[in-house]
Amino acid sequence: MPGSPAGPAPPPGDDHPAGDAARQRDPRAGGPAPHEGAPADGGGWLTGLAVTLTVGTGTLDVASFARLGGVFSSVMTGNLVVSGFAIGTAAFAQLLTSVTAIAGYVAGVLTGTRLASRFRTGREAAGGAGWRCPLGVIAALAAELVVLAVFAAGWSATGARPAAGPLHGLLALAAGAMGLQSSAMRALGAGRAVSTTYLTGTLTGVVAALITVGRPEGARLRDLTVLTAVPVGAAGGALVIAHAPAVLPVIPLVTVLTAVTVAAVLRRRPVPAAR
Repeated sequence: MPGSPAGPAPPPGDDHPAGDAARQRDPRAGGPAPHEGAPADGGGWLTGLAVTLTVGTGTLDVASFARLGGVFSSVMTGNLVVSGFAIGTAAFAQLLTSVTAIAGYVAGVLTGTRLASRFRTGREAAGGAGWRCPLGVIAALAAELVVLAVFAAGWSATGARPAAGPLHGLLALAAGAMGLQSSAMRALGAGRAVSTTYLTGTLTGVVAALITVGRPEGARLRDLTVLTAVPVGAAGGALVIAHAPAVLPVIPLVTVLTAVTVAAVLRRRPVPAAR
């Protein structure tokens, strides 16, 4: 005897596999979000990495501003303004200096981006990175370390007071190092990318967060500490350049070496799996 027509299937309940799957896809359904337990903003290790690198940025910018032509190795907005001012006032020597810094930075970004892409694993590219720090980020930071070592050698060879020719070479190296660092931190990916060189956007976010909600507390703390690290590094660089200028490159070298070492160690620490 045929049974009665089947009615509509009941919606998946809490104990139904389909309901659990739906909650995994949609956090609003009350279940855990995808990759729950993995810190979306990278956690405390990322804050430490960013602050360490930013201290070196402040120091290197002081070296560029004080001894390499009055421009910056990381702040390209300022260098673009200097370029425009130099064009308007026919100060072509200053224009050459600012263009050198911009060109060096661009070359660093291009190289760092290529390195980050070349060493990016398939798992990272798919968005399910099982590592705290992508290999491409470590490769770009390692390249920055090499560039800074060459910069330090040149700085020492010129007695920390380079003439016109060596000045432009050292400036290109300093700006290239900052470009490599910028591309490395950008390669951390969505939710973890943090700037350690250009910080106007970071400052904007910190101020905006005073009257808005939604920014994770850990990310806000990181932004504040990164902003603090810039003047700290700059102040340290100013003191060193006034009393022992020959050793100034040691500061950015140590900060990047520390970052590379920490990133390499954390490379093998898996992000907690979804529960």
